[in-house]
Amino acid sequence: MKKIITADTAPAAIGPYSHGNAFGDLIFTSGQLPVCHNSGKIVSDDITEQSKKSLENLKAVVEAGGGDMNSVLKTTCYLANITDFQAFNAVYSDFFQDNCPARSCFAVKDLPLGALVEIEAIASCK
Repeated sequence: MKKIITADTAPAAIGPYSHGNAFGDLIFTSGQLPVCHNSGKIVSDDITEQSKKSLENLKAVVEAGGGDMNSVLKTTCYLANITDFQAFNAVYSDFFQDNCPARSCFAVKDLPLGALVEIEAIASCK
């Protein structure tokens, strides 16, 4: 049975979707933008800060679903500009040091709220 995941420290959804869903032993997150939970705004114009915030929001959702960053199996990462790939990777590697998930990362034309990055994941529940 599907269980809706709500993370208290992740920003509210900006549309008709949940933070994530758990089904069986799997967690499926919605894309996590670099939005501050308290202000509801993008944290800054800097790709490093935005990457960190998106990953912090992703972590909050995965943990609310019963997993942790080591249980992340796959991420899909969207960048507004592929030239940010190296800076994004530097932050990403801090969150996935020893147990890197499978990953797709590509540039897209636009992201909601003018964000530079958005990250979604599939993880396992503990």
